[in-house]
Amino acid sequence: MSEKTLSIIKPDAVLKNKIGAIISRFEDNNLKVIAAQMLMLSREQAGAFYSVHKERPFYQGLLDFMTSGPVLVMTLEGNNAITKNRELMGATDPAKADTGTIRADFADNVEANAVHGSDSPETAATEIAFFFPNLGG
Repeated sequence: MSEKTLSIIKPDAVLKNKIGAIISRFEDNNLKVIAAQMLMLSREQAGAFYSVHKERPFYQGLLDFMTSGPVLVMTLEGNNAITKNRELMGATDPAKADTGTIRADFADNVEANAVHGSDSPETAATEIAFFFPNLGG
C-alpha cells in the first residue's frame, strides 16, 4: 500500500554532511522524495512540532538541539513508507540500533540521533501538513 511519511534529517547529520547518504538509503529502498525543504527551525516552530513532548523532561533540550542548525524536512512516498522508514532509521538510541541502519551509522546518541520519522499514518498526516500544507497526508 502506497503511503506518505515525514522524514527530518536533523542538525547533527546535516552538520556531518550526510544528507546525500541518508537520502540514498531511502531511494535505494523504494522510498521517493516527493517534497523537501531545508530550513532553520525557529524555537516556536520546533515547539509546535514537538508539542506532544511538552511535559517530558527532555523537551527543552530537544528544542535546543532542533534549532541548533539547519534541518532537511522531506515527505517520502512508497509502499509501507512509514514502516520502511522506521526500519531504515533504526532504534532511537543508536547504541541499540541494528547495524546498517541510519542511526547506527550516523547518529551520536539518543538526543543527536540523525533523523526523525513519523510513527503512524495519523502522525504522518499531521506532520506532513505541518511542513507541507499543500501536500496533504
